[in-house]
Amino acid sequence: MEAPTPPAEGAIVTERRGSLLLVGFNRPAKLNGFTPAMFRQLAEAYTLLDDDPALRVGVLHAFGPHFTAGLDLPSIAPLMQRGEKAYPYGLVDPFDLGQPGYRRRAKPMVVAVKGITYTLGIELMLAADIVVAADDCRFSQLEVQRGIMATGGATLRMAQRAGMGNAMLHLLTAGEFGSAEALRLNFVQKVVPAGRELDEAIAVAEAIAMQAPLAVTATRLNVIKAIEQGPLAAAQDFIATQQRLSNSEDAAEGVRAFVEKRPAKFQGR
Repeated sequence: MEAPTPPAEGAIVTERRGSLLLVGFNRPAKLNGFTPAMFRQLAEAYTLLDDDPALRVGVLHAFGPHFTAGLDLPSIAPLMQRGEKAYPYGLVDPFDLGQPGYRRRAKPMVVAVKGITYTLGIELMLAADIVVAADDCRFSQLEVQRGIMATGGATLRMAQRAGMGNAMLHLLTAGEFGSAEALRLNFVQKVVPAGRELDEAIAVAEAIAMQAPLAVTATRLNVIKAIEQGPLAAAQDFIATQQRLSNSEDAAEGVRAFVEKRPAKFQGR
């Protein structure tokens, strides 16, 4: 996929590939540093993924050799000082924080990271579902080095994935770490040779897209509920969710495909 020449403030490039939506950062000359325009377009792309029934899985990636160096502070700082977000209410929040006025993503998101993956790059990948990392990644959650705090979810999700001590090590020192450490800490799920990360992420997304969409969404949301509200709260949904799913057209197709020994053709109904 070749990136079009972006405007100075950068852009988010989307591409439909079957039932996948590829979402790419396109400001490589500035290490994909995020501007307000890019934030707004990213939220719009996430909203498109959830709203279009023909789309089943998103793949987040970047053009150029690096994922993102983080915020373009000169353009973002005025918003931060006013306590404003760069994307309007009513859209899906790419950080999936459940804040009032913003929607939460329902469909899966797979991320391919490479090279420099700083600050919001880490937070976006932790807010997604599955991360494939190139073996040349350089990670750093360096907000404290800039006199600010990570507010895209790192303070929540690093400890969930890796425990308090590991989270504090990386949040408080602003130190750089590589793909092997990210894998050890459960920040990423696969490490592949640089240049293969997007292909691998697409392969994972395609495998997800072959499954029953209603069941995929329900499974994803139940896992998140268990993390955020606890196992007992998530278990309360088991019977009602299974009843709803088992009465769907996809469940009937799943049984037919099993009996007929063929791949199922799910419609998301």
